[in-house]
Amino acid sequence: MLKKLLASAVTVILLGANVSAFAQDTNVHTGKSSADQKVVDPTSIVIDTKNPYLMIEGAANKTFASFHKQQAKIKADPNYLKVIIQDDLMPYIDSRYASYKVMGQYLRDSTKEQRNNFVKAFTGYLVTTYAQAFTEYTDQTIQFSPAENFANEKIVSVDVQVIEKGRPPIKLTFKVRRLKDDTWKAFDLIAEGVSLLSTKQSEIGNLIRQQGIDKVIETLNEKAQQSITSQSSEKSE
Repeated sequence: MLKKLLASAVTVILLGANVSAFAQDTNVHTGKSSADQKVVDPTSIVIDTKNPYLMIEGAANKTFASFHKQQAKIKADPNYLKVIIQDDLMPYIDSRYASYKVMGQYLRDSTKEQRNNFVKAFTGYLVTTYAQAFTEYTDQTIQFSPAENFANEKIVSVDVQVIEKGRPPIKLTFKVRRLKDDTWKAFDLIAEGVSLLSTKQSEIGNLIRQQGIDKVIETLNEKAQQSITSQSSEKSE
């Protein structure tokens, strides 16, 4: 169940072009399916990194625009999804902060080289995870809650719901933090009350305790190198 919820959560941040928002003057906007969307040039999308709500939606829109534009490359090689995630999504994810949180108590016992290697490995692991989740898109409708005043906030929660016909809505929250330059980056997502960051902290923390950080870094690098499998390939097997 957790895996499915988190996969849906990843889908949200990747599929912004199919995102609908709670309007300020109405209860909800109805999202359009991807078939109804006009393909947008991703380079034309400007992302407001000074606004956490617009940053989340903008990063998603840009990533999904690239997904549409590069369909030929993706069909020829699904691993090209990793390039899209790396270029269009990861600049808006605070992967170093997330990596340090995942390391937890073992952070202070690590060397600078180990910390840098862990950040690189964990970031690569996220890229592969997000890219694989992208293949699970099935035209869900996404609803964003309205933006709130964040002028004095350091961490903001961006609430969304995943709406899929015939299934109960999935409640998600993106945690976004303000950086020193007053820009914002996402560092965690919570699916039905379950934090991806906390889950990975527990899972990876246990592995570090049992195997040591260097072995965990090696494992994360191996997972990061795994090829992306398209849904059509899986069905044909």
